Amino acid sequence: MPVLWYRSVGGTHTAFVMETLIDQLAHDAGIDPVEYRRGLFKNHSRHLAALNLVAEKGNWNRTLAPGRFKGIAVHEAFGSVVAIIAEVSVEKGVTKVHQVDCAIECGLAVNPDGVKAQMESGIIFSISMAMYGELTFVNGELQQNNFYDYRITRMYEAPRINVYIVDSKEKMGVPENVQFRQQHRL
Repeated sequence: MPVLWYRSVGGTHTAFVMETLIDQLAHDAGIDPVEYRRGLFKNHSRHLAALNLVAEKGNWNRTLAPGRFKGIAVHEAFGSVVAIIAEVSVEKGVTKVHQVDCAIECGLAVNPDGVKAQMESGIIFSISMAMYGELTFVNGELQQNNFYDYRITRMYEAPRINVYIVDSKEKMGVPENVQFRQQHRL
């Protein structure tokens, strides 16, 4: 059966693995996950800008109600840096995502509404993948064909989503390694 990318080539699973590892390192060091990442990003202004904006707007240091938890992740893909805080709870074995705050450093945002819509849809697909994502095969044939038989987060299940765009003068869209290959004809 063919294996292809899922919305982001390797970014989806790579970000999960890397950010889980960073959280474990922060935990083992006894350092707040945001502060730990600030140390990692001290020489990466775009990453730091996204992290700082989401930590501020997402009220990272706010005390949560009992049974609520927050997590943070920062990832770069396709020339943009995204930082996300998710507030979740688990009650009687059921996970619920209550709020997601997202900051993106994408360079000059020519169409901010388009940037926000792209981030909101990516967040909904991420929640769908984490909560319900499953592809099944019978005799080598994929059973899910489209949105009518692949479970997506419904509107009534969706968390509050806040998207913040870093005010930036950086170039938009093209990652540095692509620029390097273009300049050197690789």
